[in-house]
Amino acid sequence: MMYLIYTTTQNKEDAKKIGKTLVEEGLAFCVNITPNCSSIYLEKGKIEESNEAILIVKTSADFEIVKKRIHELHSYKIPAILKINVEDVNTDYTDWSSQP
Repeated sequence: MMYLIYTTTQNKEDAKKIGKTLVEEGLAFCVNITPNCSSIYLEKGKIEESNEAILIVKTSADFEIVKKRIHELHSYKIPAILKINVEDVNTDYTDWSSQP
């Protein structure tokens, strides 16, 4: 089963490090990186704003293993690591993603 993992990092360099490691280790077959997004969030009761990079990890590996590896590589103490189940995908893409 294919699914996506969404996470953010402090910058493009951190995102590339995580993405490249996941692909090299066979924990993802593709990682998309959007290098600059604006984030607005609540931190200790105060609204904060920052620039981050977004990673979308495409994988069929065990989620707990991928989540643990992202956490090990991540610079945030508490990173957002969200699993998004994919209900349907074109078969050409699934064939490509499962090649060695």
